[in-house]
Amino acid sequence: QVQVVESGGGLVQAGGSLRLSCAASRIIIRIKSMDWYRQAPGTQRELVAGITSGDETNYADSVKGRFTISRDNANTVALQMNSLKPEDTAVYYCKVRLATIPSRDYWGQGTQVTVSS
Repeated sequence: QVQVVESGGGLVQAGGSLRLSCAASRIIIRIKSMDWYRQAPGTQRELVAGITSGDETNYADSVKGRFTISRDNANTVALQMNSLKPEDTAVYYCKVRLATIPSRDYWGQGTQVTVSS
């Protein structure tokens, strides 16, 4: 069974930075993409940033210029978050999509990010 583990969350003041990491293990099929989502209380889960196996990236408009997604290796990605705002407070989840037909997604348990004003 694929395992997805996030780390790096915490409490930071507005304007500060955090770096999240997502590691996928027990992977026997190529990963198609890895994405970061977030969910604040009372809201729907939303896509924050994603990276494909070809290193193509995409970002939500709300984080462009502040967040950077990057690949450490084939199964590990990081999300560097700078200039954090209180509205970035949420649980951040990593999703791994395998290159299968149909595609299969695996989610981590999430890591809490809290930005104080």
